Amino acid sequence: MNKDEAVNQLGASAPGWSSLLQPARLRAALCANDRLKLYLSVLQAAAAHAHAPHQALLDLAREIAAAGIGVREQAEWLHDLPATAALEGEAVRLPELPRLAAQLREDLGQMARPLLAQADADPALAERVGDWQARLQALAEGASLLDEALLRDLTSGQPEAGDSLHRLVMDLHKALNRLAARLASDNVAGAHAWDLAADGSDRPRVEAFMRGLARTRALKGEHPGLDTAATREGARLMIQNDIGTNDAHVIVLQVDTGGAAPSISLTYSDLHRQRFAFFQRLLAEVGAQWGPTQSRQTPGLNAGEAYHVGSARFAPADEAALQLMLEGIGERIVFLIDWNRARKRLLPFVDKAAAVAVLDATARQRVGHLAWLTLGGERLIWNAMAAQGPSAFRLGDRLDEVMGEDAAAAFLVEALALADRARAQAQPPALVADQVRTLLAQRLQGRHGGFEDLAEHAGLCHAMAQGLRDALAHGHDRDAAAAAHLAARAKTWERQADHLVMRARSQAERYPQWQPLLRLLEQSDDVADALEEACFVLGLRAEQAGSAPAAVRDALQALADCVLGAVQDHLKALTVAATLGQRSDAADRDEFLGASWRVLQAERHADELLRTARRALAQAARSDPDPVALTLGNELAAALELASDALLSLGYGLRERVFQRLDPGNA
Repeated sequence: MNKDEAVNQLGASAPGWSSLLQPARLRAALCANDRLKLYLSVLQAAAAHAHAPHQALLDLAREIAAAGIGVREQAEWLHDLPATAALEGEAVRLPELPRLAAQLREDLGQMARPLLAQADADPALAERVGDWQARLQALAEGASLLDEALLRDLTSGQPEAGDSLHRLVMDLHKALNRLAARLASDNVAGAHAWDLAADGSDRPRVEAFMRGLARTRALKGEHPGLDTAATREGARLMIQNDIGTNDAHVIVLQVDTGGAAPSISLTYSDLHRQRFAFFQRLLAEVGAQWGPTQSRQTPGLNAGEAYHVGSARFAPADEAALQLMLEGIGERIVFLIDWNRARKRLLPFVDKAAAVAVLDATARQRVGHLAWLTLGGERLIWNAMAAQGPSAFRLGDRLDEVMGEDAAAAFLVEALALADRARAQAQPPALVADQVRTLLAQRLQGRHGGFEDLAEHAGLCHAMAQGLRDALAHGHDRDAAAAAHLAARAKTWERQADHLVMRARSQAERYPQWQPLLRLLEQSDDVADALEEACFVLGLRAEQAGSAPAAVRDALQALADCVLGAVQDHLKALTVAATLGQRSDAADRDEFLGASWRVLQAERHADELLRTARRALAQAARSDPDPVALTLGNELAAALELASDALLSLGYGLRERVFQRLDPGNA
């Protein structure tokens, strides 16, 4: 006889005793809720197995344990039940369906009991419970066939599918949460609590969870949610948070202190797979070890939507670590509220992966997305884009198409952070709109200047110049394998450089402001082409037998050193140019001019070195008249000198672009 039944027998005829039953009945109802959700999961797993018998069965062991089913025979029966399902026509034959229906009926009554015992019990809810108990009774006494309509009536969580047992369970769960708030005999840092451990050990644990929740609670603004209830069941402290308003979006923590070491078990349910994965990543930061995610999805049901449930386990080393984990869990829950709505509202600007990455980044920064949604969401971004004028964005343009994927994502992260700071400082929405508009203008100025793409292209040129210089320094002009490897890598780098040019060309066809960037990138691509050709010729030279004279090697080495130095100075000039503006200080301008001037001087020096190399090759031909070696040596030197010529042209173009930006008349 359990405590609930004992109290019931003692006080059946005594007025007011029924109130003593409520905490125990409420705990029993919450446990029944866990079992009901498990039974529905078993039903869907059985249907899935019947339709795809060759696929591996879902392992429900973790779900069964989380539901508190400790009787081995009962646990084994539920675990093995899906394997007994088989198709019979268009229906599923499930031999144990009547027994499962009886279990559903029993636990539905257990779950509804504390609610229906209230003087102000909802008659509509009571009627739904009665209707479903009658249906389940008929099912328990009937055949073992589960057709698609019956499965939908039992397991659907979608409002458009009509009432279902699953939706009734969710509605009962919400009502139980409200009842728990009314019955709570204590308030622990904002959590409704009752029947906590008499020795006071539960309070600091609940306080730790609520401390984390309070740290980020303000991020949700006026959005409802985050109500918490806590109670004790045997050796377990149970903490439940309702997250937001979604019926199927619930977190339950069980803190077990009955063993040798404390542990935390967390059960999480969510309608959205991507948000589930997001929460898994968040909780991994505080030590969550997740089991398999069980999807409540059956072909043809719920319009393709899934209801997902998973469990995580935390293994703290001691009490202090346990409280830190509870605090970390509480701190991260707010980022789940309206997460999927925020993800969808980012999709007009970036692709799906980038939208998730933006929300990951804002959660890590503890700024969230709810303030952005409250202040207009996508309208803030659309208005900022429109304010840039038609030369920057045209109707239908995506942010990442104009700015590039990484730059667009970085801008969105910063825009969401601006919105959150505005919330914290109670700034007016108009000011936030101006800040986002200004931020976008600043980001576009950098993109339209082209220095990011130019720097990426110059980095590829530098890789080729460095590889060529090092190859000559280490004698790879006599190592065919090493030289061939360099030539292959140079070809890859040259193709990547070509891709940058092609992307800029595509943008320039649509946006006039990209034309200056395109011209500079095309000049930079001449450098890449010349360096890739030099690497190729080096590979051909390495295939020749014999070794070039020291004078030839020294001349080619000096030429490669000169070109590498020029590329490095070009990179430095680009880095400084990206930060130059009308208010830049004199030191920055002098640094840019010095670096760009050295690029121009390198071309003159390369001309002299080319002649030195040709002279050395001609002298070498007198003692070893090998026309192939002579030709390839000359071509290698010419390709290096051609790279310096291209750098000269690029340097002049970059200087002109920077001078235009510094000229107030071009502002």
